[in-house]
Amino acid sequence: MSWRERLHQGLVIPAHPLCLTPERTLDEAHQRALTRYYLDSGAGGLAVGVHTTQFEIRDCGLLRPVLELAAQEARDSDAILIAGICGPTAQALREAAQAKDLGYHAGLLSLAALRDSTVEELIQHARAVSEVIPVFGFYLQPAVGGRVLPHEFWRRLCEIENLCGIKVAPFHRYQTLDVVRAVAESGRENEIALYTGNDDNIVADLLTPFTFGGTTVRFAGGLLGQWAVGTKSAVQLLRRIHEGTNPSLLLALGAQLTDLNSALFDVSNSFHGCIAGIHEVLVRQGRMAGRWCLNPREDLSPGQAEEIGRVMAAYPHLLE
Repeated sequence: MSWRERLHQGLVIPAHPLCLTPERTLDEAHQRALTRYYLDSGAGGLAVGVHTTQFEIRDCGLLRPVLELAAQEARDSDAILIAGICGPTAQALREAAQAKDLGYHAGLLSLAALRDSTVEELIQHARAVSEVIPVFGFYLQPAVGGRVLPHEFWRRLCEIENLCGIKVAPFHRYQTLDVVRAVAESGRENEIALYTGNDDNIVADLLTPFTFGGTTVRFAGGLLGQWAVGTKSAVQLLRRIHEGTNPSLLLALGAQLTDLNSALFDVSNSFHGCIAGIHEVLVRQGRMAGRWCLNPREDLSPGQAEEIGRVMAAYPHLLE
């Protein structure tokens, strides 16, 4: 089975965090071990160099080393490797070429640096990158650096032949529907894999059949920062969804997962501590040495540690 076929089957793809030493240099041993945890848990892919990995790795020369470590650990697996691609077109093309050279299958295309670009300019940007590596579209929520993207953009993006998937992560139901409707209208629902990135609405996204004009579209799997923790539990959850487990039971788990996510992602403080929150769980589980971020100002918000303690105690079955 090809990697595109496996992508359409539906996979758990964690957004890979960055392990640092107290001096905020790369902690290679923990970084490798974290990758192995994801693969051993049954994750079908890895997203590296993305928001959860910290976009700042590009400013301190860590992008290539971090991409290389994940690729090396995944060499003997069938994991789909997705590299984050950022910046204006010249930078994005360099990052796409680097990812392809390292054996990555696709590039998750962030448009945060093109905040003032027109739809036409965004499409030309995406088309240029797609000529280097298959593109995974990305709707990143504005609260952490994304921009609002109209239905017109998604409809035109779906026309790009080398678009293999879209991660839908606006944390917004109306904007989510803009993307899903565009895929349905494109007639390419069997070619473009939809992945939820709505960490606040994971199970409902995965359970819902979205029908537009007689075409039904479903999310195949998740590419999620939330699934950087509890990855084995996430694999079990996605399997239950695909097997048709009672939706009421699954929605109940979904509500628990949203509560868990609210603490990790620091929703009450506008997501300030979202990366540090993921780190904190991994530290408590012994998978990271510390929750340090490249930006020293990025840390847990007041009261967030206590909230994380509450949800970890309440939902251990979601954190295996």
